[in-house]
Amino acid sequence: MNRPQDTKAPKHPWWHWRGEWARTAAVLLLLGVFRASFANHYVVPSGSMEPTLEPGDRVLVDMRAHGWRIPMTTLHLTQGQPVQRGEVVIFDSPRDGVRLIKRVVAVGGDTVEVRDGHLRINGQWLSNGRGSEERFAARTATLDLDDGGGPDVASMQVPQGQLLMMGDHRGNSLDGRYFGLVPEDKVYGRATAVFWRSGHAFVWKAL
Repeated sequence: MNRPQDTKAPKHPWWHWRGEWARTAAVLLLLGVFRASFANHYVVPSGSMEPTLEPGDRVLVDMRAHGWRIPMTTLHLTQGQPVQRGEVVIFDSPRDGVRLIKRVVAVGGDTVEVRDGHLRINGQWLSNGRGSEERFAARTATLDLDDGGGPDVASMQVPQGQLLMMGDHRGNSLDGRYFGLVPEDKVYGRATAVFWRSGHAFVWKAL
């Protein structure tokens, strides 16, 4: 007479589960290192960058663009590329530490003025005829001026190593006109593209 087979799952010794936990922890650690050092994403919280970015947009962030950091720290192992005018970047607000996304409108050495929401850099207005588009070296920003231009900034020179950040929705942006300049080494990463937008699902809009 055949004996019934035991259908219970085999019991594993405690060290088997310790190995499983170690492997799981290693995978999670590697994912964390990848996100902290190479690429991450950011969810746009407000309309301060409209029409370029809309609330809820998910943005791909290149963490290596301006220097490779030691994971989970602000220490840089490599220098990376200098931050350029016109880039959209992620950084921590010097006012309260909240992580923000804004456009770099002036870099160290620039003489900058803001009037009625329009930028004048090194003696040149960035918008042709002071219209709703501003042309940086490699990028064009479309402005939202429906709420006005926000605070003016008298002509000033940006110190080396500092950046002036502003939103494209000039009258609805809590930016460098309120909290001041941001040290270049505090930039967390460069926003490269919108990859998901509410109502459109997956998209690809380069920034």
